[in-house]
Amino acid sequence: MSSLYDKLVNKEARLAVIGLGYVGLPIALAFARKLKVVGFDINEGRVEMMKRGEDPSDELGPEEFEGCDITFTAKIDDLKDVEFFIVAVPTPIDQQNIPDLGPLLGATRTVGQVLKKGDHVVYESTVYPGCTEEDCVPLLERLSDLKYIEDFKVGYSPERINPGDKEHTLSSIVKVSSGCDTESAETIARVYELVVSAGVHRAPNIKVAEAAKIIENTQRDVNIALINELSIIFNRIGINTYDVLEAAGTKWNFLKFQPGLVGGHCIGVDPYYLVYKAKELGYHAQIIDAGRFVNDSMGGYVAKQTVKKIIASGINPADARVLIMGATFKENVTDIRNSKVADVVKELKSFSVAVDVTDPHADPKEVEHEYGYTLSDKIKGPYDAIVVAVNHSEYAAKDEAWFKSHLTPKGVLVDLKGIFRDKLKDVAYWSL
Repeated sequence: MSSLYDKLVNKEARLAVIGLGYVGLPIALAFARKLKVVGFDINEGRVEMMKRGEDPSDELGPEEFEGCDITFTAKIDDLKDVEFFIVAVPTPIDQQNIPDLGPLLGATRTVGQVLKKGDHVVYESTVYPGCTEEDCVPLLERLSDLKYIEDFKVGYSPERINPGDKEHTLSSIVKVSSGCDTESAETIARVYELVVSAGVHRAPNIKVAEAAKIIENTQRDVNIALINELSIIFNRIGINTYDVLEAAGTKWNFLKFQPGLVGGHCIGVDPYYLVYKAKELGYHAQIIDAGRFVNDSMGGYVAKQTVKKIIASGINPADARVLIMGATFKENVTDIRNSKVADVVKELKSFSVAVDVTDPHADPKEVEHEYGYTLSDKIKGPYDAIVVAVNHSEYAAKDEAWFKSHLTPKGVLVDLKGIFRDKLKDVAYWSL
């Protein structure tokens, strides 16, 4: 009897990816160049786009769909003959920063309805250690009427997709993988080795693999929070944070983090999963919690500093106009999820400031639906302040003359990423 790995390679068995967003679609297409794949998503509109060779997330070009043995579907029946499932759905937080396992458990229910003896289920969604075995596995057992390990296998292999990054791609980043027993761990690792040329790190168990993922983003979050806190201190001292970082960065072991708004669906979310788990275990994660507080406060801080600059120039905030350049959570992507630019907009409006927001990458309908403000298709200056919130390449190419032409004589440029530092002579300037 041939192994599941052999059956997949010989196209006698199919692999399915559940959830075709930023993470799921690249994985599905990568496997579809080697195996027979089913790409499943509950959003029928997105599925229709992918059938036409279009990426709804606007990350992949039509050429990425070529030569792929893949069936896109929103029908559960199309998953019935699948033997290897990869779950790659979002794991957000709610308004109280509590993990929202709704999408994950929804995807688990989908798999549970079609699960058969011998099938393997691998989770890629970022979760707290223990979630796969404590929250997902019991649901799979109940819906399938099968026994974990005895009848079906489960593994965990955290996603490491970085939206907008063309250098660190699925195949070029070492993949962490794990399984519920020795046999499944090896099968899962070998399957991923088909598409990950950088190699696969075999974690000793599922909880270790879950923890490895969540501390990657927690570590970044805490480090950025430190730099954000330092930028607040340096602002009071009257020195530029980027000047300080440049000087400190000459030491070989200085970690080169930068201040900024920390949003998105990873760094701004994942630490809360660890905080939640720690609390469940009776421990208050003080450093992680404090880092989250600092980073979540930065949007309001930026807005208040902008208002202070406007007042200092003799303008009443209620009469002021501000342009915010950028609405996505990071540069050169379309992703607006958990964008902290929304916090800047909200805080400025609380001072009765008239705010225009522009972004060449964000979908205006998505922004309005998610955050309740509209994107301006035209820049209607002059403005009392321009906030470069996201360093899209289109914005980085602007020169002093452009900013000067869109600012009032006493207007200020607020440059969150410091990209125009040392490039301006006649424009009032402030950065984190």
